[in-house]
Formats: sequence, structure tokens, C-alpha cells
Amino acid sequence: MTRGRFITLEGGEGMGKSTQARLLVAALEARGIAVDATREPGGTPGAEAIRSLLLAPPGTGWPAEAEALLFAAARSDHVAHRIRPALAEGRWVICDRFVDSSRAYQGGAGGLGDEAIVALHRFGSDGLLPDLTLLLQAPAPVTRQRLNSRDGGESDAIGGRDEEYHAAVAAAFARIAVSEPQRVARIDGSGSPAEVHDRVMAALAPLLAELPA
Repeated sequence: MTRGRFITLEGGEGMGKSTQARLLVAALEARGIAVDATREPGGTPGAEAIRSLLLAPPGTGWPAEAEALLFAAARSDHVAHRIRPALAEGRWVICDRFVDSSRAYQGGAGGLGDEAIVALHRFGSDGLLPDLTLLLQAPAPVTRQRLNSRDGGESDAIGGRDEEYHAAVAAAFARIAVSEPQRVARIDGSGSPAEVHDRVMAALAPLLAELPA
């Protein structure tokens, strides 16, 4: 059986990742491709339990190191129990966030450094990387407007951090894209969902061209 493809959507808050993931899944299924849509943190019972600890932490919240370890633990379970089995069965896995989010949030904005996050990922998930990462990027005023419309001023523990933190996240994502252009496709996330979806499908065209006729 042919191995499936692993596609991730990345970017900061308000980039429209979840919307684009849904549109992508529908487009692939319309082509007859078996798809497993998932997210991080989450995707398995164990990882979903950790998600609640991360996004609504007890007490005053987690130190940066503990936060990184929790994300890595959730990802390890997700990779072992959902992502790798789906790929082995020939399904395309579409994941809303993966290790690049840890690299940008905890490694970049959180100050832990890329090397520490990559080492955790190598240990916990055997260094699994996507076949293609779609990095959605949009100007800050656009994302602020989307977040206000979506959340009504309410955010989770990570999304609610200050603008300086989120600017550092965006800068870290940009560095990842520059350092790994063969894997990371930068997508203009401004405009309507349909317009962004067209850009996503254009970036995906080389992988779709590999499918048997």
C-alpha cells in the first residue's frame, strides 16, 4: 500500500488555519483521496487531555519548559496512535498545527531555542516531519480583526498573550520558512477564505500531480 501524505497548516493566531484545513479536506475528498483531519494539541484521547491543561492551565500557568514538554508529550501520543497509522494505511493526514508551532511559540517567542524543541521532537516523535507545511501569513491588523470576530475578546492561555509575544511567533515562523523552503510553502492568508484556499491548492499541486491518473 502506498504511504499517505502528511500536510500541516501553520501560522499565528487568526490566520484562518482551521477554516483552510476544512476546505482542504473537502477538496481532497472530492478527488477521492482518503483523509484524516486532526489537530494539535489533540487528536487522540491522551493528547486532548493534555490540550486542556495547556489552553486552560491550572494556577498561574506553566513555565516555558513545562509547556514545551507537555506539547511534546501530546505530539508523541498523537504521532504514535493516529498520524503514523493513518499514513501507513494510505490516508492523507491534514493537521492543524504540528511541531513548527512548538518551534515558533515555545522555541522562538518562549525563548527556549529551536535546538531544544527539535531535540524533544526527535526523542518523542522520532523527528517526523510533514511532506508539506502550509504557513499562513497575514498582516497584524487583519488577524486582529479576525480574532475579535471569532473570539469576542476572549482567548485561551496562549492566544491571549501580548502583541510582542505574537510578533516573536510570526518572526520565528518566518525563519523556519526561510531555512526549510523545500518543505514550507508560505501562503498569503489575507483575503477571503476562497481566495486563500486557491493559494493553498496551488501550493499542493506538485503533490497532487504525483497521484496516479
